[in-house]
Amino acid sequence: MQEIPDRWAELGKFIREQRDLSRLSLRRLSNLAGISNPYLSQIERGLRKPSAEILQQIAKALRISATTLYEQAGLLDPHDGSVDTIAAILGDPHLTEEARQTMMKVYLTLRTEPPAAGATGRPEDGVATTSG
Repeated sequence: MQEIPDRWAELGKFIREQRDLSRLSLRRLSNLAGISNPYLSQIERGLRKPSAEILQQIAKALRISATTLYEQAGLLDPHDGSVDTIAAILGDPHLTEEARQTMMKVYLTLRTEPPAAGATGRPEDGVATTSG
């Protein structure tokens, strides 16, 4: 597994490559993404760890999938089904942009936090489950 600083450097490099392919200046991408020029520069240099929300804004500005950036950042494993969940949240036409961002934050937070003791979702743990 990559060390965290290497992961952010690789993510920054990827964003820079995508920006270059899109022929966007750093200033233009920061304006399109709604983030400051210095902050974007720090992300590209691997000095800052962007939130899922910031990655979504950058992806939208670059016109690439947010899921791609989440995978690059190590927030998602492309083989564990999380990509499908992210795609469902981002693709739901009934959600507002604010609702999508909130759901993404909650989902990614729950995925990165260790489960509470005994919280396996089994009836014997006292967690309500639904059966179909």
